[in-house]
Amino acid sequence: MTTSSTLNSLRRIPALLAVDRGSPDPLHQQIYESYRTRILCGNLRPGELIPSSRELARDLEVSRMPVLNAYSQLLAEGYFESRVGSGTFVASSLPRRPNSHPAEVAVGTRSEVRVISAHASCLPKYERPVWAESLGPFQVGQPALEEFPLRIWSKLVSRYARNMKVSGLQYGNPLGSYELRQAIATYLRTSRSVRCEPQQIMIVSGSQQALDISVRVLLDADAQVWVEEPGYWLVHHVLKAAGCRIVPVPVDKEGLMVAIGTKLCRNARAAFVAPSHQYPLGVTMNVSRRLQLLEWAEKARAWIIEDDYDSEFRYDALPIASLQGLDRSARVIYVGTFSKVLFPSLRLGYIVVPRDLLERFAAVRQSMDLCPADATQAIVAEFIREGHFARHIRKMRTIYATRRRVLVDEIQRQLGDLCRIVGAEAGMHVTLLMRSDGKRDQEIAVKATERKLWLSPLSLSYIGTPSQQGLVLGFGNTREEQIPGAVRVLKRILTA
Repeated sequence: MTTSSTLNSLRRIPALLAVDRGSPDPLHQQIYESYRTRILCGNLRPGELIPSSRELARDLEVSRMPVLNAYSQLLAEGYFESRVGSGTFVASSLPRRPNSHPAEVAVGTRSEVRVISAHASCLPKYERPVWAESLGPFQVGQPALEEFPLRIWSKLVSRYARNMKVSGLQYGNPLGSYELRQAIATYLRTSRSVRCEPQQIMIVSGSQQALDISVRVLLDADAQVWVEEPGYWLVHHVLKAAGCRIVPVPVDKEGLMVAIGTKLCRNARAAFVAPSHQYPLGVTMNVSRRLQLLEWAEKARAWIIEDDYDSEFRYDALPIASLQGLDRSARVIYVGTFSKVLFPSLRLGYIVVPRDLLERFAAVRQSMDLCPADATQAIVAEFIREGHFARHIRKMRTIYATRRRVLVDEIQRQLGDLCRIVGAEAGMHVTLLMRSDGKRDQEIAVKATERKLWLSPLSLSYIGTPSQQGLVLGFGNTREEQIPGAVRVLKRILTA
């Protein structure tokens, strides 16, 4: 039922009507026809609130009499209904016509061919996979949200709101606020061995926008690009939308197989890699491969886009230093995000850009959305400066280490003869490579959702024909007491 506060807020929305004082039709007739047309085409739906006659007269800058006459006619014909104490509404008794959706009205005819860009056409249809529809055991990419320090965060939000400056209402720097860039630069230098200064950092809306901007700046259509096989599927989408030619390069236990990439396409223009914790296999690129990749990039004058999405969480050793820190020819674009270490809806990430490309990155960013939001940046900067960020990472590393240990133990105990674990040394997911018994990972993932398990099929991470069937299990948002039972359910699905 509509609340009074909602009704009051709806009343204040101006009506999308206009009158033409030069028209031979009287004003009340124009108002009547405007409302009638909008109701019949579906722009106004049964039960929706209509502005009062006084409000509409003020908005249209006419006297109240023609508005009252139009409303009277619409009430008499049954298009409007009046509710005592609430106002005037589109009649709830009117049928909801199946062919009155605004999008269909705009098309004009269902047989019309709608022409869109080839780049948009090449992307798969947008659908949220069934295994990503709900939060629950094994969903990939979800941190332990219940452990986030909401009280501290709320205090920082309140402080920002109390002390907000008028300058915070204006457009900002397309690279982001200097305070946050400075805090990130200090963190990256000390924790990730990234060679950077605040001036080189661009704040973006998550790692996906970082990848998109990097492609727009660095690559032309038809450029050949190395990607990890299997690899992060949204990288594939960004490259397809840009019209690039994807060259899948296999990954083994030591990371991207650079020698094979060179044989497949020596003159590729870029390589997209996650060397510290590869998705989905979870392997870490060893130093030999890193140096080979950097040497290839320098000789081929190619770019390396390093996606460092959750390297803070490593359990058997210290976090691995970044690939960018080994780069001596400024060929690496370093991408990071707060989605895994803080929370996904924050939509905040960053790019470390070589100095000579800063102007181009800023220009592309400005053409997309001008600048990032000031409030979020200011709050995250304070969260880092006051030490909450470092404490939160330490706390989460301990929690995830426990959850990972319990999950690995249960998989080995219950599923040891059904699959093999890879990528358990870091991050917030493990991957199970299934024994070759003909089972398809996508079918298993769908069946698992029926049992309230939300795991991802490995095969979707391949560009070509999948060489492995497997399952990617997130443990970040899966409490340790849930894990034994969830693995037991998975075993029943795999052995059915």
